[in-house]
Order: sequence, then C-alpha cells, then structure tokens
Amino acid sequence: MPLKKKLFIVRHAKSTWDYESVSDIDRPLKLSGIQNAYEMARRLKISRNIPEYLITSPANRALHTANIFLNVFELSYDKLKIEPQFYSQGTEEIFSFLKSMPSNWSRVMIFGHNPDFSELARYFAKQPIIELPTCGIIIFTFECKDWSDISRKNLKTESLDFPKKD
Repeated sequence: MPLKKKLFIVRHAKSTWDYESVSDIDRPLKLSGIQNAYEMARRLKISRNIPEYLITSPANRALHTANIFLNVFELSYDKLKIEPQFYSQGTEEIFSFLKSMPSNWSRVMIFGHNPDFSELARYFAKQPIIELPTCGIIIFTFECKDWSDISRKNLKTESLDFPKKD
C-alpha cells in the first residue's frame, strides 16, 4: 500500500484590529478567536486526527493559534516550527516549502494567512473553496511517498471544517 501524506491547512483564528499602534505581524487574537482555536483543536483531538508537526507563520495571531493547537494535542514544543515563508511570501514560497518537507513526516499542520492559505487550499481542493474562514481547517490526504509528489492527482480525501460550520 502506498504511503500517505496528510496536510492540515489552518487559517489563523480571528484577530483584532483594535490596536492602531501595533504592526500587522504583532496583531493579537480576539477572545472569540482564542475560543474558536480551542474548539477546532478539540474537534480534531476527539476524532484522533492529530498531526506530527505544526509549522506556523511568525505572526503573533498565527503563532498563538498554533500554540493553542499544540497544547490541546498535548504535543511537545519541539513539534512546533516557525517558518518565515508563511508570512506574506506568497503561495509559491509556501508550496515550495511543503514540497521540501522531510519524507519521514506523514502528518503536518500549517498555520498562516489569507489570501495565501485560501489560494493554497483551492490549488489542491476538488470541492469549491472561495475563502478559508478564520480558524478554518482543510485536511488533504495524498497517496504518495514524498511531499514533493503531493498534487491534486494523488489526492485521496479532503475535508473542511470551521467554527461556524453546521
């Protein structure tokens, strides 16, 4: 049976614009965003759908979202990586990073921003996706041995979940 790669794409939880003097990279999460991050992480934990590694943008809102997931999953901090390419570098940079991940990683969750993460989700998705909602998670399972081989052609399953989904 071919090996599988599972990619969890997570848009950071809802952030606030309440602080005019705070730079974009430092914007914090809203209380509702924090609550949504805990809820979404719990949903995955209950379904036993937990990644091995979490990789996040260095932006405060993405890093805080990733940290919540890490804690809910009860993973150690060595499973969390900060990747500058996930902050305003474009989908080509993110895609290039994904394709270069180690083959021995099977389940990876990435945290970042729109429009890049919605564009990345649309690239792989068979279902129509207009925009990945805040704290939305789309999970792709690919039937391949190496991350360099992930594509829509070897996509086996996909699922989308988000805080306000019925």
